[in-house]
Amino acid sequence: MNFDPAVVAQEALARAYAHDSLGDAQPDIEEAEETFSSETGLEARHAYETLIAIGEKLPQARSFQEFLIFTTWQQATEETIPRHFHKGVQLTEQFLARFGTQIKGTDVYERVFAIRQSFRQGLGYHVESMQDEYDRDTFHGGD
Repeated sequence: MNFDPAVVAQEALARAYAHDSLGDAQPDIEEAEETFSSETGLEARHAYETLIAIGEKLPQARSFQEFLIFTTWQQATEETIPRHFHKGVQLTEQFLARFGTQIKGTDVYERVFAIRQSFRQGLGYHVESMQDEYDRDTFHGGD
């Protein structure tokens, strides 16, 4: 990866506050993110899990979903267990399925692809080209 996931996460969160419809969840997001960013161990893990639970209720909040992907990378590096890498793969694949065609060719798209590859490599998967794999698996229309 040629970017800092923590910085990208914060940029995505700022976009989420400005553009996503977070509604009543915003104060909970702010509190959980503050705890996640300032604590370690069990407190940070609980804050991370709170953010993930909120994200499950806001599947169309594109920037918030992006934030969760990069926050999951931070959690995986803090607590290196397969569950976090699996969650990262799940989040990236859901994100690309929902928003991939809208954002193809953007920095966001490239970063999500790069982090997806890192999550997969963390699980021991090896793919020559993640783009080729995604293109193969994506419905292209036709008959």
